Amino acid sequence: MSRVKNRDTAPEKIVRSLIHRMGFRFRLHSIRLPGKPDIVLQRHKKVVMVHGCFWHGHEGCGRGNQPSSNKEFWAEKIRKNRSRDSEVRKQLELLGWSVLTVWQCETRAKASEQLEQRIRGFLGKR
Repeated sequence: MSRVKNRDTAPEKIVRSLIHRMGFRFRLHSIRLPGKPDIVLQRHKKVVMVHGCFWHGHEGCGRGNQPSSNKEFWAEKIRKNRSRDSEVRKQLELLGWSVLTVWQCETRAKASEQLEQRIRGFLGKR
């Protein structure tokens, strides 16, 4: 697990590229905000969190399945991740930030148009 990256993942880079092409400027992993959101659009008071389907337990997604070995460990780990995600989202919203969660499976090439529309709807016109 030490080799698993928590920043600059492929899905995160795809989302950053989309947002940049839309003409928005942003900061990455702001330590000033709870949970160090992946993408922070300060001027618009919006953040985008890019979640890996496996690590954050994306329900209904093939990548969100738990391993068949050491089930208790993985169930607890993913439960804690989801709980932390929920708490961070609440904290950000209490501070007046709008939060968009993008799942890894949404960054596939087939879903890129839908993802772009979703992000455009969240960020508004530029």
